[in-house]
Order: sequence, then structure tokens, then C-alpha cells
Amino acid sequence: MNHVHSDAIPSGGRYALALLLAVNLLNYVDRQALYAVFPLIKADLKLSDTALGFLGSAFMLCYMSAAPVFGRLGDRVNRAHLAAGGLAVWSLATMLSGVAGSYRLLLAARSLVGVGEASFGTVSPGLLSDCFPRERRGRILSLFFLAIPVGSALGYILGGQLGQAFGWHAAFLLVGLPGLLFALPLYFLNDPRQNIPNSKSLPVEKFLPELRRFLQNRTYVNATLSMAAMTFALGGLAQWAPSFLQRSFGLEVARGNTIFGAITVVSGIVGTLAGGWLGDRFQRRSPAGYLYVSSVGFLLGAPLMILALLTSNLTICLSAIFGAELFLFLNTGPLNTVLVNVVAPGRRAMCFAINIFTIHALGDAISPAIIGSLSDRWGLPSALLITPLAVLLAAFFAYRGRHFVEADQRAADD
Repeated sequence: MNHVHSDAIPSGGRYALALLLAVNLLNYVDRQALYAVFPLIKADLKLSDTALGFLGSAFMLCYMSAAPVFGRLGDRVNRAHLAAGGLAVWSLATMLSGVAGSYRLLLAARSLVGVGEASFGTVSPGLLSDCFPRERRGRILSLFFLAIPVGSALGYILGGQLGQAFGWHAAFLLVGLPGLLFALPLYFLNDPRQNIPNSKSLPVEKFLPELRRFLQNRTYVNATLSMAAMTFALGGLAQWAPSFLQRSFGLEVARGNTIFGAITVVSGIVGTLAGGWLGDRFQRRSPAGYLYVSSVGFLLGAPLMILALLTSNLTICLSAIFGAELFLFLNTGPLNTVLVNVVAPGRRAMCFAINIFTIHALGDAISPAIIGSLSDRWGLPSALLITPLAVLLAAFFAYRGRHFVEADQRAADD
């Protein structure tokens, strides 16, 4: 990395991290608040579990479909401008969910949330990574992706508490509003890409040749497939865990969401930070250090997921959920850092666009509806047992990627 660039980042890098982390928190609050009020929407609109699950699937279908469009744009225009536009769109769409009086309108609003979030999700990891040298990226991206557990937990807690106190319509209006306050600061954030050598000199390719380039990057493919399997599992659990706690243990909406949110935020913070620290530490010993940390985390998390779903004891269930989430969150920083490190700077927006499309197409775009359909037939606890199997598959792909990572990192640097 260019020495001038590394020395120039401290204050700008800290500001970029703080702002992008705050926006990413809102990203996950607005996303997860829907699942917190699932029981309220189900009762109010008289929906089946299949229809309820499709609200989440529709969001993901639009999220992943819009990502390649923003990926092409993100490697060619100002990434901060794209991210700010996406923030404004998804915040307004979340508030629109709050005035939806029918299933069709709610479905349309949640689909629009997916389009807005795709803009931010595609460009923000690369934008932040370009503010920091390679040896710090594991910890920096782990801090950025703390938004997943913390924002998700806040979404469950705020959605559940506001929904129970004021109704699900008001919950959407209140969680959507803060995002509009961050749109202007994000718009004026400096995009550091112009300071990185060769980041603008890459040839503009047509989509299919560019896609083939990524498919030839074997580390990228294995890391993406690992993330897809994990996303299948965690996306399904994120949507159905509050309903599982309500049906299996009789917890009311607000209490179930608060407990699950508290577990998620504590285990997520510890797991995500530990994963970033362990990943950077093991990466200094081996080019595949990040992948080793991820695969071990998956292997330790899967049996705890099974225990949580099968036990009839609430304390054991909640303890197992905590342990499973802690180990699964170990992978967040490492796998995203692997993606950054094996792709050239000028292709990172498209890197995350293809990644987003794939992990959601194979992951949480389909798992909520699949679990909802299986739940209508077999019951929710039995339906959720497909999720630890997906986590074991994630471990396999992360471990397989270790063979190729050194060569792919060298190619990205050339």
C-alpha cells in the first residue's frame, strides 16, 4: 500500500469508521425491526407463516437483485454519494412500511428497503477498507460489522417494545426516521479511492467477462459460498427466533425480543471483536489465518444450535443460543477481510455486489420462506433444524478456501 495513503488516514479514517458504523447500525435496525413485530403483523393482517416469511424474502430478493447495479456504479462513481442515496431511500421506505394498511403495500415498502440498503451494502466495505492499510483491516471491518449484532439487537428490542406499546405501524415510523439525519454527512464523506495507486486505471469490462474474472478467483468463490451457507442459517434464525421463543416457551412479544436482542448484542460484540483480533493474529502466521478462524467458529457453533432447538429448558436454550451466536460471529470480520484482500481496489464494489447477490440468493432470500413452509407442515422447531446443517456447509467452504488464498492475494496486488 502506498505510504502516503497509510499516513494520511488517521483522522479521516476514524471519522469514516464512526459515520459508516452509525449508518450500518441503522441499516440493521431497520432490517430486523420487521421480524420483531412478526407476531403483531401476523395477527393484524391474518397471515400464514409462508406469507409472513415472504416479507423477509421479498426484501432480500430486491436487495440482492439491486446489488450488481450498484456494484457497476460503485467502481466508477463517488461511493459516498451512492451510499447516501441508498440511506435516504431505505429510511423513507421503512417509514412507508408504517403507513401500509395492507399486505401488498407492506410487501412493496419492504422491497424498496432492500433496494436502498443494497446501495450502501455494496460500496461501504470497500470505501472503509480503502481508508486503512491491509494489516489493520481485520479489526477495522470487525468494528464496522459490529452493526450486525448490535443493530439487529436494537431492531429486535426497539421493534418489540415500540410495537407492543404503540403498534407495529408506529414502530416502523419511529425506527425509520433517524436515517434521514445521516444522509447529508454521508453524502459529503471523502471517498479515498483517488489516493490509491492504480485504483482507477482498471479497464471497464462488460458484466459477463467481469463475472468470469471473479469466478476464477477460487478464494473469493469459496469465501462467498461459505458466507451464503451461513446467511441461509442466520437469516432464517433471525426472522424466526422471536416466534420460536414465543411458541415454544410462551414468551410475549416484547420480552422474547428483548431477551433475544440482549443475547445477540452481547454474543455478537464479543464474537465479532474476537474474530477480528484472532483473524489478524493468525493471519500474521499463515496467509489462510482468517479462513481458519472462520471455519473453526462454524464447527463450534453448529452443535450448540442443535441443542438450542431441541431442549425443552428455556435456560439451556438461551445459553446455547448465546454460545452458537458467539462462535458464528467470529467469522464476520475475517471472511469480509478475505474478500477485500483477494480483489484489486478498483473492483471492490463489484466484489461485494456479486457477494451480496450470491449470499442472499442462496441464503436468506430463500431460507425464511422455506422455514415458514416447513413450519406450516412440521412445526417451527423441526423446521429450524435445517439451519445447523447449513452452518456445517459454511465450515467446509471456509476451510477449502485456504488452498488458494496466498496466490489470489498476490494476484490482487499485481
